[in-house]
Amino acid sequence: MNSFIVKSNFIDIENRRIIPSEIRIENGVIISIIQIDEVLTDYVLPGFVDSHVHIESSLLVPSEFARLAVLHGTVATVSDPHEIANVLGISGVDYMIENAKKVPFHFFFGAPSCVPATIFETAGATLDSSEVDDLLKRDEILYLSEMMNFPGVLNGDDEVLKKLASAKKYNKPVDGHAPGITGDAAKKYIDAGISTDHECYTIAEAEEKIKFGMKVLIREGSAAKNFEELIPLVQHHCSDIMFCSDDKHPDNLIEGHINQLVARAINKGFDMFNVLTAACLNPVKHYQLPVGLLRVGDQADFIVTSDLKNFIVDKTFIKGKLVAQKGKSFIESVTAKTPNQFSIVPLTIDEFFYTPKETEHVIECLDGQLITNNLKIESGKLNVENDVLKLVVVNRYNKSKVAVSYIKNFGLKSGAIASSVAHDSHNIIAVGVNDLEILNAVNLVIENKGGLTAVKENEMHVLPLPVAGLMSNCDAWEVASTYSIIHRFSVDVLGSTLRAPFMSLSFMALLVIPHLKLSDKGLFDGDTFSFIS
Repeated sequence: MNSFIVKSNFIDIENRRIIPSEIRIENGVIISIIQIDEVLTDYVLPGFVDSHVHIESSLLVPSEFARLAVLHGTVATVSDPHEIANVLGISGVDYMIENAKKVPFHFFFGAPSCVPATIFETAGATLDSSEVDDLLKRDEILYLSEMMNFPGVLNGDDEVLKKLASAKKYNKPVDGHAPGITGDAAKKYIDAGISTDHECYTIAEAEEKIKFGMKVLIREGSAAKNFEELIPLVQHHCSDIMFCSDDKHPDNLIEGHINQLVARAINKGFDMFNVLTAACLNPVKHYQLPVGLLRVGDQADFIVTSDLKNFIVDKTFIKGKLVAQKGKSFIESVTAKTPNQFSIVPLTIDEFFYTPKETEHVIECLDGQLITNNLKIESGKLNVENDVLKLVVVNRYNKSKVAVSYIKNFGLKSGAIASSVAHDSHNIIAVGVNDLEILNAVNLVIENKGGLTAVKENEMHVLPLPVAGLMSNCDAWEVASTYSIIHRFSVDVLGSTLRAPFMSLSFMALLVIPHLKLSDKGLFDGDTFSFIS
């Protein structure tokens, strides 16, 4: 029998108390919790849960993501695999599930609801309502992933309604995605059975959605950062909020995860039990996850820390197994296959030629936000001096005309960067100071069948992403190191003023986030949900 005892100050979140305890674990299950009369210096509590994340955006396969996440006390993720589904369809979802099973970590996957996200872009696959139903009937699929097609919900689109009906039929929750939707429209969206939203960016929006019965996820990722605006919710709405990262690059994941949000909230003076309710308990209860909450009879999923200020995690246990201790991960790497879909050959410079109109609609990128502004700028001001750069999207699934537009606030003074991570269809997106640099960055992505690239004249950097053009099959620390190099080059050498230029770039093709974005088919107005002619 595998049996051991943990003596520690037990943070009993539900009963809002801390008691010195002896916790006995046998065969991965908590057998007893007994209060003891001893002075102890460390604390035990349930593990952290990321309540909404796209594992693919870490650039790591699930097994490698887990190796980093456990360092920070994360024991589970509610993972939406719609990035890989947009490239490979159901086989992509199956890939994530199978790879995730190879490591001791709780991955909980949903059925992607919007593949493709819209009809205004070219994706590698389509999941219709019957295929979504087939996924939802599986025990290993726990929920319907974020319903980004909020116009479809509000207008009663038949396919959307069938997907929502399938989730209801199998008694599985539905995740939302409704940035800026308020009032009657928000109520109608929520009344359709949609239970969460991670896209709120104002307190007023979040409080209204909570009033209508929705759970609000406070997001802090590598690009989208809503923590500072929304964290006051924890004071009066702790039972209605959760923490999530949504999209998190590997260098940031090495530094921390949900534990960082817990520390920041507590150091702002918010009640620790309220904060831990959001970080540990609410996701497990809302999604009915088979994750232990430090109760007798639960799986032994918990963490130990001696630091209630910064929440640096000393030990992480999953199913009674020690998976991380003091910065060392005990999860071993596994061999990862590299399925992909990349069907184009290198381009020529004339394919990027574009004659601007007298006045152009220009995407204004907002650092730390996924929303953009729709500017109108005269053609004579479309230049580097005004921080207005050419933005292109290249269809990676078949040969077609390159989509060209302009973007402000990216800050590049030289060179170009490109990526095959371009939400949600994951065509190639690039931004640069001239056509030659953009061409070189795009062709480097094509030559590697996916990746992140940064170029300046003859200096070229690449992080290959052979798994669907989204993820590396390499060691997590190696990927993080390579990413850090290409990130620093884009900032220190090329001059980008954004905190996460590659992550921000990847969202400039996400049409379901207002206000102006670029797909492989053209410039798109997220307010009218139509192309700008």
